[in-house]
Amino acid sequence: MNKKDLAYFEERLNELKNELLSGADKTISEMTDHNDNYPDPTDRASAESDRNFELRIRDRERKLLAKVNSALERIKDESYGICDDCGDDISRARLEARPVTTLCIECKTAQEHLEKSKAG
Repeated sequence: MNKKDLAYFEERLNELKNELLSGADKTISEMTDHNDNYPDPTDRASAESDRNFELRIRDRERKLLAKVNSALERIKDESYGICDDCGDDISRARLEARPVTTLCIECKTAQEHLEKSKAG
């Protein structure tokens, strides 16, 4: 992958990282600023359900943030865009769709087939 492409993906990943961190900050701010003194048990249950949903989303984003940081490290060590399994280049289209990916489409497809055969 050339330096221009690496710079492009580094910028995309940094933008995604900033979005994730901003969302986390917003959630923390909202959860600490709320007065959760609901007189109605139904309102309290609804608020608790919303909070749990928000926390599940943030947990998924935390995992994505780890993948973003890993991808940024791979850019620094010049291994970004190289499949972890076969060592071939990952297509630009795949990186556009999933910039944190570590597998080319062929290896990812094979991994999914293997997982599906173990589950079934």
